[in-house]
Amino acid sequence: MLELVVTGNDPDAASEVAANVNGVCYAADPDDRRDFPFRTLVRAMTDSPDALARAATIGTYLGFSRIIRERPLGADPGAASPGLTAIFPMVHHPDLTHMQGDNHWRDTHAPLALRHHPGMWDYTQLSVVATLNGPPYDGFALVSFASLEDLRERFFGDDHDRDVIRADVAKFADMQRSPRRVITTETIYHQRPPVPAVTWPHD
Repeated sequence: MLELVVTGNDPDAASEVAANVNGVCYAADPDDRRDFPFRTLVRAMTDSPDALARAATIGTYLGFSRIIRERPLGADPGAASPGLTAIFPMVHHPDLTHMQGDNHWRDTHAPLALRHHPGMWDYTQLSVVATLNGPPYDGFALVSFASLEDLRERFFGDDHDRDVIRADVAKFADMQRSPRRVITTETIYHQRPPVPAVTWPHD
């Protein structure tokens, strides 16, 4: 199903908007002063873009999600999800169309990510169908870990994992135009329904 995705910099506005539309809010730590491309992201299934406007000060997108792996632990609606989520905005490789880049991300990169990110316990590909305003991203990778230590120490298992992932990302993404990751806390404001496991080749 299609959903609206908005990015901004105001965590209070993002949280309030997500709660009002039963959406999902991702917010960076306010004490983390790194120069992120955005500090909040809200996603919701709604036909009212105006309902998300206060949180959409940087970009507004229409997209859909592919859940590749789901975290083993949940939280009550409105409570922060366990662990943290790194958001990787993605711009497709200049030699590819949006669809070609997205297909590679889905069919080739997803199974590689499952094998070569040993600490990753939740992975969603948020594929952008249309940029309504803001930076023209092709997608957002939502990659979750149990802790900041796991993100730092278990993002890759070894140098081989790192080499495989970096070489593959360079095939479908523009490494120069895709911004740095944004480290956030996720809060889901609705009851998350059970999602059937997705079995990728060699998972």
